[in-house]
This record gives sequence, C-alpha cells and structure tokens, in this order.
Amino acid sequence: MANHLFAAIDVGSFELEMGIYEMSPKSGMRQIDHLRHVIALGRETYHTGKISYRLVDEMCRVLADFSRIMKGYQVEDYRAYATSAMREAINNKIILDQIQVRTGIQVRIINNSEQRFLSYKAVAIKATEFEKIIQKGTAIADVGFGSTQLSLFDKESLVTTQNIVPGVLKIRDILSQIQVSGNMEQSIVEEIMDHELIKFRKLYLKDRDIKNLIGIGDSIMVLMRYAGEMAKQRELTENGAGSGKALQKPATDRITREEFNRVYEQLMSMSPSRIQEEFGINESYVGILVASAIIYMRILQMTGAELVWTPGTRLCDGIAAEYAQEIRCIKFAHNFDDDILAAARNIAKRYRCGNSHIQNVESLAAQMFDAMKKHHGLAARDQLLLRIAAVLYGCGKYISMRNFGYCSYEIIMATEIIGLSHAEREVVAKVVRYYAEPFDYDKAAIHSAKLTAMLRLAVALDASYKQKLTGCRMVVRGDELVISTSYEGDLSLENMMIQTCAPFFEEIFGITPVLKQKRRV
Repeated sequence: MANHLFAAIDVGSFELEMGIYEMSPKSGMRQIDHLRHVIALGRETYHTGKISYRLVDEMCRVLADFSRIMKGYQVEDYRAYATSAMREAINNKIILDQIQVRTGIQVRIINNSEQRFLSYKAVAIKATEFEKIIQKGTAIADVGFGSTQLSLFDKESLVTTQNIVPGVLKIRDILSQIQVSGNMEQSIVEEIMDHELIKFRKLYLKDRDIKNLIGIGDSIMVLMRYAGEMAKQRELTENGAGSGKALQKPATDRITREEFNRVYEQLMSMSPSRIQEEFGINESYVGILVASAIIYMRILQMTGAELVWTPGTRLCDGIAAEYAQEIRCIKFAHNFDDDILAAARNIAKRYRCGNSHIQNVESLAAQMFDAMKKHHGLAARDQLLLRIAAVLYGCGKYISMRNFGYCSYEIIMATEIIGLSHAEREVVAKVVRYYAEPFDYDKAAIHSAKLTAMLRLAVALDASYKQKLTGCRMVVRGDELVISTSYEGDLSLENMMIQTCAPFFEEIFGITPVLKQKRRV
C-alpha cells in the first residue's frame, strides 16, 4: 500500500485546527502540516446559546481555505469533528448545513465521550511512555475549553472517567458576568473546582494511590514550555552564564509536582500584560491560561500525583490515529475495547450488579455472538455493544425491581460510556430495556432486535445464577443453535427459561436454541 494522505479537522470551542498526516503500514503515521485559527465559538455558545452569523461566516472562510489546502496536498480522505461549542449551540444544524454548502466539508458533531476517547487514543500513540506510566496509579486530566474530563487508571485498567467541571471558556463566561479582582477570580475558580472534586474524591479516589498525572490540552503545553524555560534559567544561574559548562536540555514533557508549583506561583503573581510577554500568548488567551492552571493545580493537589507528563497531543492526532487504525496503518499495543468494558463494569458496580452472574452472562453472550457469526450479519463492533448490554442489563434493579428495564434504559442514557457514540449508547439502552419488556417493533431497529435476542438467551443460560453452563460449547447445526454442556446436575430451570425466550430468537434468526446435556457413562 502506498503512502496515504489524510486530513483531520477539529472544529473546537476556541479554534479551528487541521492536521495533514501521511500514513503507510510500513512507516505508520506522521504529521506533515498543522494549521490553526483562533475563533471563539464557545464564548458565544456558552453565553447566548447560539453561534452568530458573523462567526459562521468566518468559520466557513477558514474551512474553505482548509479545503483548498487539502486539495493542494491531494488528500485522499478526511474527517471533520465538532465538539462542545457546536454540540451545545441550538442552531448547530443550520451551521452544519452552511459549512457543507459553502465549503463542501461534512462536519460531524461528536459527544463528550467520543471526544475524550479520541484524545485518549492520541496519547496512546506514544505507546512506550503511555504503557509505562499507567503501570502505576495514573490520572488523565483533559482540560478543554468546553469541559474538563478526569480519568483514572490502576494497573493498566481504566477505573473511571468522569466529566467533572465546566471547561475554561465556560468558567471565563461565568466570571465575565461579575466584577471581581484577580485574587477573587482565583478564589472563585478554586471553589468551583473543589465543589466537584470533593465528590469525585469520595466516589472514586478513596485509598487509591495516584503517582502520575497525564495532562491533555493546549494550556498545559504552554505551562510545560514555560517550566522548561524556568529550568534553563535556574541552571544558568547555578552554573554561571560564562562557566562554559554544557547545559542539560530541560524536559518539556514531564515535570515534578514541585516544579509545577513553581510555575503556578510565578503565573499567579504576574499581571495580565506580563503573562502575555512571559508566556508568549495573546491577550484573549491570558484568562484561559490562568483558569486552566488553577484547574490543573487543584487536580494535582487532590490526587497527590508526583509527576506530570504532557504528551503534547491534540484532538486532530486522535482523529488521525483512529483512521490509521481502521486502515491498518498502525496497531495500538493498548486494547481500547477493554477500557470501554472496564468503564461499563464500573458503572455496574455502582448499581450493585457487578457480580459473577453478570460476568458469566457477558461471557456467554460473547460466545454466542461468535457462534452465530454467519447468521446474524452484525459487525465486530456489535459484539462490544452486546457485552456492554450484558454487563448493564440489571443496573435498573438498583432503583426498581419491578420496572428495572425502563430504569436501566434511563441510567444508560444518562451515563456517558467512554468511546461510545450517542447512537451506540442508545442501542445498548434499548437492548437492555427490551430484554425486560416486550420488544417494540416500531421504536427499535432489527439491529437492536438481534442483540436483544442474544442477550435474552445468554441470561436464560444462567437463570439459576449458579454458572452451571460455564465451559459449554455453542455451534449452529442446520436450523439449531446447539448448546452442549457436560454439567451433570439439574438444568430444569435453564431449560424452562430457554423455552421462554426461544420464540423471539427463532423469529429474529430462524434458528432454534437447543440445550444438550452430555452425561458421562
């Protein structure tokens, strides 16, 4: 396969970005160009609820330039994603239509969990550092313009990911509506952070030992760059400017908590004009940098992390990495499906349904999906959705034992699951609902019906909650799904429940589930 040229476009809350990437199976992925244009879409959305025609016009002009640049590079494919500013604008459908008509670029609005997952994939491109760091307790702080996401890793496993506080543009909008001094502004941002972080700490940190903090976002890169300059200046002072001694090149991607404290204290002591000069930023970015620094500092203090690592990646890198993975130009060492499942399992634990029965149902559902491959016509991604549905099918019982199907649906629709789109989350929610309720042929697609049929059968196979069919074999023979087991005990309840769900399974697949018990001679 020859080198493949791809463009990733991020329609963000504070800027428009485009990265041009060269990809091939032999050399992987590398960025060959990067363009940015500052445009405060979020400031209007978070303040008025919509984006004005003036900014839409500016956005279209910039995206038209991006389109011309793509043609100049002879880009073969592209993806353009919009995040929170566009997501929350009430006139976003009009804007997307204007962009397509005027520039030819199709922009897709992604939800928060998709956005964070792409940012997370961008970090994982740096496989060696990433895998090494998450061996110990690690937090990922993704401080964006629209919102802030905090994720926890423990021994390579994703423990939780939560959207905890507003992003820096939203906080700036709140502060712009009241007249406050610099010191008061710092105090207010700290209180906004503490209000949410105290709850996060009680729910998710407890006795967890966090050693590392991975910082994602433009602001942390600016702070880290300044930390490197401070380190360079200290070394010059300590060794003497004319000593002739070779100076160490300061690290710009990782610093200790003490070094971050020094940068923070220096920043908070500066006037706005001095910040512009020292950090090399324009006037509009000063307030954003200060608010971001406070958020990072509060997270650092709460977690007690000793090291801050900034991989220097952007959303465009995540968009490109996802595409490169799909066309098999790169292969991640990290298993992202395991992280999505880990997030679902942690939700199940929160609602007291993360037990051995759930684990068994998940395993049986995955086994059934594989056995039915030639007959269900579903994509590999659908097995992940089925497994998530199996993990969460009983979460609604925490609220109501009688109406748990409806309650499970509402819980899933109200809970972000990292890596799932809104449409995928809705599929999972419907499958879980129709496991417990009569299937609604008008409101759900055949895709959901297939997953529902398999979930119902998987639950029936562990109707006793005793994992009797662990280690069973499943194979389609003719018009039967034969489930063979060597279990020698009583399977009357399992047989009865299989018969109950068999008619729907037959209707959907034209295949009858049959349980066969192999008895030893």
